[in-house]
Amino acid sequence: MSLSTWVVACADGLESLLAQECTEIGANVIRQEPSAVWVEADLRTAYNLCLWSRLASRVYKPLFKLNSASPDEMYAEALDYPWHELFDLDKTFAVRAVATRGVVCHTQYMALRLKDAVVDCFRQHTGERPNIDPKASDINLHVLIQPESITVSLDMSGESLHRRGYRRMIGEAPLKETLAAAILRQAGWPNNDFQALIDPMCGSGTFLTEAALMYGDVAPGLMRDYFGFLAWQGHDQAVWEACWQEARQRQEQGQQKTWPMIQGYDADPEALRAAQKNCQAAGVAQFITLNLQDLSQLPNKPAHYGLLVTNPPYGERLGEDDTAIYTYKAVGRLARERLGGWHVAVLAAKIEHADALGFEHLHTQKLRNGDLTVFARHGKVQTVPVLAAHRFVEVEGQIPVEAEAFANRLRKNIQHSYKQAQREGVYCYRVYDADLPEFNVAIDVYGEVLHVQEYAPPKIIDPEKAANRFKLALQVIRHIFGLHRDKVFIKVRAQQKGTQQYERVNQRNKYHEVQEGKARLLVNLTDYLDTGLFLDHRPIRTKIAQQAQDKSFLNLFAYTCSASLHAALGGATKTVSVDLSNTYLNWGRRNFALNGLAETQHQFIEADVMPWLAQCKESFDVIFIDPPTFSNSKKIHGVFDVQRDHIELLTLAMRLLKPNGICYFSTNFKRFELQQDAMNYLKLHEISHETIGFDYKRNTKIHRCWQVDYVDNE
Repeated sequence: MSLSTWVVACADGLESLLAQECTEIGANVIRQEPSAVWVEADLRTAYNLCLWSRLASRVYKPLFKLNSASPDEMYAEALDYPWHELFDLDKTFAVRAVATRGVVCHTQYMALRLKDAVVDCFRQHTGERPNIDPKASDINLHVLIQPESITVSLDMSGESLHRRGYRRMIGEAPLKETLAAAILRQAGWPNNDFQALIDPMCGSGTFLTEAALMYGDVAPGLMRDYFGFLAWQGHDQAVWEACWQEARQRQEQGQQKTWPMIQGYDADPEALRAAQKNCQAAGVAQFITLNLQDLSQLPNKPAHYGLLVTNPPYGERLGEDDTAIYTYKAVGRLARERLGGWHVAVLAAKIEHADALGFEHLHTQKLRNGDLTVFARHGKVQTVPVLAAHRFVEVEGQIPVEAEAFANRLRKNIQHSYKQAQREGVYCYRVYDADLPEFNVAIDVYGEVLHVQEYAPPKIIDPEKAANRFKLALQVIRHIFGLHRDKVFIKVRAQQKGTQQYERVNQRNKYHEVQEGKARLLVNLTDYLDTGLFLDHRPIRTKIAQQAQDKSFLNLFAYTCSASLHAALGGATKTVSVDLSNTYLNWGRRNFALNGLAETQHQFIEADVMPWLAQCKESFDVIFIDPPTFSNSKKIHGVFDVQRDHIELLTLAMRLLKPNGICYFSTNFKRFELQQDAMNYLKLHEISHETIGFDYKRNTKIHRCWQVDYVDNE
């Protein structure tokens, strides 16, 4: 067969990979251009490019080139071209024109001028005109407009080659098949001794399907029922039939191979149904395992060496952009914890999302998924050491005489707290709480940093003396804990009224990631008086996590949803978090994303709790109620007072409790008096002693907590 020149088009960023693929298929690469590779090949190879290329979007046969960008000159050149030798009158045709970047022109007008030339040419030679069908044409002509030239080509593909023919259902923000194949190829699939491939957020299954087609040696064009060359006068049916039969034989041989483990997971049932249908349509469903589960359930190394490949939800799929980065953090952390030594390839909409993965990356590809710029990060998964409670080491130096008692108390508390924290696997705890009246501060450990709160001194204390004493305390704290000042976060805590404890005191928006049990949580040590994590409720959160398996959980006055997070990680089938503040609910969403939990089974409801309870029709297995002492927010009608309103609150909440369910009620109001006589239909068993951790034994009145049941549940 004689050789001809062909143009193989692709998405931006895939040119080098496509050139390699064209060579493997049998073409001679002439040159690469943005979004295209020029090759020399015979007709059989051109057919195979259409049939076998996993990366190309189209294959063009150049017809003529004009060294001008004039529509009229193009018309004149096209009028003389023998179109009647290209296709018959009984075939429909359409014209598509595109301009390269930086070229300003009217592409629709260019397409119209070429269409006119083709029609006029046919009239001159046959006396008749061909029909035009822009939606389902037999022949597609392509006009490429460059700064000083126009190239007119025959589109051998028909519709874009990324349309393999297996996609029966499309999820949100779908991943193009060609892009998925490119990322898999760049990662070394399927020729890199991989024993497994996992996509923990598989969506409609594009990565999984393309991976199976690649491993099974299935031609991506084998499922298509039409190509543009089938209506071309130069088409050789015998050659095409031979190419197609060879592809069928290779497909049958591929199914006989020993297959690696290919697994996909998603938290969205609809996405999983789409993946199942697409895998079935592609004929590879028997080689792929699909499960309904969260990223948080990523398995522990199901094979010694494998590939983690995924397209995490971002932008349109996630809804809230600032939450996306925490999903990427979760991908990176969970992979390091469970898939050490594996290869990884992750798609990201922003480079900072790719950076959040934290992998030892090999390289990053800047690519296009339709109109969206994306980044494919390739890397290796490094195993992370087992986390342990941080041990603070005192630095050398002299302690001021007037602070020796304070220093000694800190040393004693640190020694005791560290042992307990290590024993219980605790990483965030209170280590000092105004143990000595003259050093009236609270010191909380958050991993490797400290949160220091100065309780506002009584008015009878000289402000200057109090300020000097606090400076002295900070000096000793940094010394005893061995920390630089940037690891110590300081606040002044006065008695708050209403919602003041939740209001901003700074605007830094910097979050620090900490661990509590199985959960990773975000704390803000600068912007609010409270950090986003109430340390005194750690034991009740642990209890909730232990009781949540296969249960529904309701969190009232949810704050940053840390109790809901523990319930979800404990296996809750559903969590509902209700709070008046959208700011804190979004914080909760970020906490869930950070732990690899999708919102599919978890609701975050911005509402005034009391009216919401009155209208709610659902019921729950476990309910946690941690109301503020007092609230007069502008968002609620009237004022909430826990002492006055707790009877109505508990009555409304218990109405939603399922038979044999569990309800916990907690309050930090130190003068709270439970009105049990007014609730004789309820059994309230105080469990405060069970919910006070080792770090609050010095202050057992930090909160009170009750387990609430109906009397007839005894």
